[in-house]
Amino acid sequence: MAAGIGGMLLALLLRLVQHVAFGYGLDAATAHASFLQGASMADGARRVAVLAVCGLVAGLGWWAVYRHGRKLVSVKQAAGPGAPAMPGGATVAHALLQIITVGLGSPLGREVAPREIGALLAGYVSGWAGLAVEYRRLLVACGAGAGLAAVYNVPLGGAVFVLEVLVGAFSWPAAAMAMGSSALAAWVAWWGLGAESQYVVPHMAVTPALVIWALVLGPMFGVAAHGFVTLTGTARAHAARGWRLPLASLVNFTVIGLLAIYLPQLLGNGKGAASLSFDSDLTIGLAALLLVLKVAIEASSLRAGAEGGLLTPGLTNGAMLALIVGGVCNQVLPGVFGAVPLGAYAIVGATAFLASSMSMPLTAIVLLAEFTRMDHDMLVPAVVSVAGSICASRWCAKVAARRAAPGAASNPVVAMPVPQSASAASAAAAVAQPVPPTAQASAPDLVSANRRS
Repeated sequence: MAAGIGGMLLALLLRLVQHVAFGYGLDAATAHASFLQGASMADGARRVAVLAVCGLVAGLGWWAVYRHGRKLVSVKQAAGPGAPAMPGGATVAHALLQIITVGLGSPLGREVAPREIGALLAGYVSGWAGLAVEYRRLLVACGAGAGLAAVYNVPLGGAVFVLEVLVGAFSWPAAAMAMGSSALAAWVAWWGLGAESQYVVPHMAVTPALVIWALVLGPMFGVAAHGFVTLTGTARAHAARGWRLPLASLVNFTVIGLLAIYLPQLLGNGKGAASLSFDSDLTIGLAALLLVLKVAIEASSLRAGAEGGLLTPGLTNGAMLALIVGGVCNQVLPGVFGAVPLGAYAIVGATAFLASSMSMPLTAIVLLAEFTRMDHDMLVPAVVSVAGSICASRWCAKVAARRAAPGAASNPVVAMPVPQSASAASAAAAVAQPVPPTAQASAPDLVSANRRS
C-alpha cells in the first residue's frame, strides 16, 4: 500500500509538471491529453525555455544531492548482501529530481524513482517491524517491484521483475510476497491514476511472415541492445560531477530544446514515439532520424550528469528500429511481408530490445503484454525474438569480455555470463556456489535442488 501511494503521487506529480511546463491541461493533473500532444501544441520558444529550466534543475539539483546529501544506495544494493539502508532524504530528492526532469522533457525514464521510493518505504516498514535481514532484503525488493507495478499498472510485471532482476532466484515465499505486494500496489494506484494501459494498440493478426521475421532478425536486436548498453554505460561512467555538472546539464538540455523545435517527439522518456510506432504512424525516414537522435540525447544526458531509467527509452528505441527494418522488408519483399503492419514489427522489436538492454527476458515479455494489452497470439513472435536477442546479446558480452581480458577465456567461471542486472544471489547461483545460510529461509526450493545436484 505504501509503494502504491508513493507511485501514484509520483505519477501525478509528473503529469502536473508536464501540464504546467508546456501549458496544456492546466485544469487537472489527470487530464487525458498525452504529453506528446501537449508538447507539440507549445511553441518552439517555450520548448527551448522549458528544457533550459530542466538543465538548471538537473544540474543544480544533482550537484546539491551529491555534495550535501548522504551517499546514495541503489535498490540492488539495499536488496543485496549486507542490506545497507537507503538514506531517506537523499533518496527522496534523487527520485523527485528524476520525476521533475522527465516532466520537463528529459529523454531518460521515470521508472527508477517509484522503485526507489517503494524500496525506501519497505525498508522503513521492515525495520519498524524488526524483521530479520533476509526478510528485510526480500521486502525491499518487493517494495521496488510494487512501485514499478503502481506507476505503470503492471501487477504481474512488477512481481516478475522482483524475482528475475532483484532476487535472481525463484522460491514460493518470494513469489507469493512479490505477487501480493505488486498486485496490491497497482490496485491502490488505481485510485488516482485509473486502471489504464500505457499504450492502446489496434488488433494485429499474427502471420507466418511475422514469426519468420522475428526468428531471423531477433539476434539483430540483441546486438543493437548490447551497443546501446555499452554506450550508455560509458556515458554514466564518465558523467559530469562537481562544478561541471550544472554547466553540462544546461548546455545538454538547451540543445535538446533546440532540436525539439522541429521534433517534439524527442521530448520525454519516449512514450510518445513508442505510441506512434505501435500505431504505425511513423514513416521509415522519420523513425530513423528519431532513433539516431534519441540514442544520442539519452547518452548525452547521462554524460551530462542527469539521472533516470532506460526502460521506456530502450523500449522506444527497439520499437523504432523494428519499424525501420520491418518497413524495409515490406518494400523489398512485398509479396512476403506486405501484409504485416508496421505496428506489429514495433511491438516485437520493442520486446526483444528491452529484454537484452535490461537483461530481463521474462520481465520484458510480461511488461509488453501488460503495457499494450496485445493479443495473446502476439506472444509467439515476441518470445521468439526475445530468445534470439538474448542469445546474441550474451554472445556480444562474452566477446567483449574476452577482448577486455584475453586471459579470462580459460577461466571456467567467467565462461558462464551473468546478466548485468542480476543480483548477487543470481551470480552465486550461476557459478554453482553453495547457498548462504541467510538465503535458505527464503529460498528452500533452491537449497534442496542445490543439495541434490
